Amino acid sequence: MAPVKISHVVSFSSQDPKYPVENLLNPDSQKGPWLSCPQDRSGQLKVELQLERAVPIGYIDVGNCGCAFLQIDVGRSSWSLDRPFVTLLPATMLMSLADSKQGKNRSGVRMFKDGKEGKGRNGGETERERLERERRSTLEGCKCSW
Repeated sequence: MAPVKISHVVSFSSQDPKYPVENLLNPDSQKGPWLSCPQDRSGQLKVELQLERAVPIGYIDVGNCGCAFLQIDVGRSSWSLDRPFVTLLPATMLMSLADSKQGKNRSGVRMFKDGKEGKGRNGGETERERLERERRSTLEGCKCSW
């Protein structure tokens, strides 16, 4: 199945003015990643994305730079606001604590395939994703790219 494009950003928790969340909309552009605001010391970075159409998700490739954990929840824009999203990928370690503290192995791509790390099934097609990323070190921002 071909990759599905991100239609728009529904909401986000933080962004660096130089590397805004809109950079996720075109991962092939040379604009760079999405980074958290340099003053944001929460260690959390969240985004809710609207896909161009509802599809079953069989795999997700995530570019990472400095984030320790990632969780992906999915849902539908037609769901009521009180209906929770379904976990597609439970909180997964992208960097070890030692690597995070030492600034090693900060960037890379992780591929998650249905039936592997991302065992959480969304029970059908989805067109909305919610990503939550956590960093151990508050010295640098998190990067997310598709």
